[in-house]
Amino acid sequence: MRRISSRMTFWYKRVFPIFWFGFLLLFVVVPWTVGRGPAQALPTMFFIMPALFGILGYVIMKKLVFDLVDEVFDDGDALVVRNRDMEERIALSNIVNVSYSQFVNPPRVTLLLRNPGLFGERVSFCAPTRFNPFSSSPMIDDLIRRIDAKRK
Repeated sequence: MRRISSRMTFWYKRVFPIFWFGFLLLFVVVPWTVGRGPAQALPTMFFIMPALFGILGYVIMKKLVFDLVDEVFDDGDALVVRNRDMEERIALSNIVNVSYSQFVNPPRVTLLLRNPGLFGERVSFCAPTRFNPFSSSPMIDDLIRRIDAKRK
């Protein structure tokens, strides 16, 4: 089996959100605790801006990152999809469409399934990053060709 998903998925799904929300928490806690007495009030911007960035970050991560599966492997006539402790084998003939978005970060591949499976009707994973972001991924192009051949 050949891995067709990025090895950076763990970073995008698990590590980066901790850094993002951790730094936002620091921006609130540090000014509140360092150099201020209990009677002094902080300007509301010390609370509003991190809250807005937190909400904006959560919405963007929910749309682009949190729905990604952990690993996708190519097993010839099927894809093996893993997310945490769940695993599903998806036949190439069950895939209706492959959507590849290379200009978002992380680059995404979304599979639209004919018959919904364990992960639903759509399965999204992080495509391997490329040195040249303007070129398409040869692995994903090959996957699209093979899926199209299974339809005929």
